[in-house]
Amino acid sequence: MKHIKHSIFIATLILGSFISAKGQTADEIVQKHITAIGGLENWQKLTSVKMVGSINAGGMEIPVTITNVQGKEQKVEFTLNGMTGYQIITNTEGWAYNPMAGQQSPQAMTAEDVKQSQSDLDMQGPLIDYKAKGNVITYLGKDDVEGTDCHKLKVTYPSGKEETMYIDASNYYHIRSVQKVKANGKEEEHTSNYGNYQKLPEGIFWPMSIDDGGGAVAVKTVEINKPIDESIFKPTTEVKK
Repeated sequence: MKHIKHSIFIATLILGSFISAKGQTADEIVQKHITAIGGLENWQKLTSVKMVGSINAGGMEIPVTITNVQGKEQKVEFTLNGMTGYQIITNTEGWAYNPMAGQQSPQAMTAEDVKQSQSDLDMQGPLIDYKAKGNVITYLGKDDVEGTDCHKLKVTYPSGKEETMYIDASNYYHIRSVQKVKANGKEEEHTSNYGNYQKLPEGIFWPMSIDDGGGAVAVKTVEINKPIDESIFKPTTEVKK
């Protein structure tokens, strides 16, 4: 009889966990996440971002600057051995320039690469006003990320690109993304990790550690909604300060 009661108890726990997990919805996770990072109203005010930081590559500090006009343009600029390279993405075009690799002039990105990179222009993230942006969010349950219990959200962008976001179940910060991207005609997975969230004067919480697989960027300063000279988003071999 004790064994029967014990089995019933275990079954009840399993069923209770199942019901709890099924009871979560994508919208509930999204709302808790937005609240945790500063609230919808504060994020809706974001129009531009400039991040300055560095990548530690084999003990060498590589300065990096990321400038973004929300939903419109982005430039990632890096300096090594006195040479400055960059990647520029706009709504319609993109260029990459890497003089360290012997490039003499900016190279245009393919139309497919530009299409796949459009989500990078959204510095608010795909969950802010996701319906208005045309993003589809699906809750995939829970998973473990290096010992952290996380909610999994699948984001399907209007372009067709898919991203799985891992939301820390304890504080609802976004700590990892796995994107399916097309490169050289093949579909690949691209993983990015986020951490060290800090509250900015604008009331939003920003990850000061960003690792997209090419080296962790230690963000030193973040400027929100400051004037930006949009001529920096034009391809050139001259570095504009």
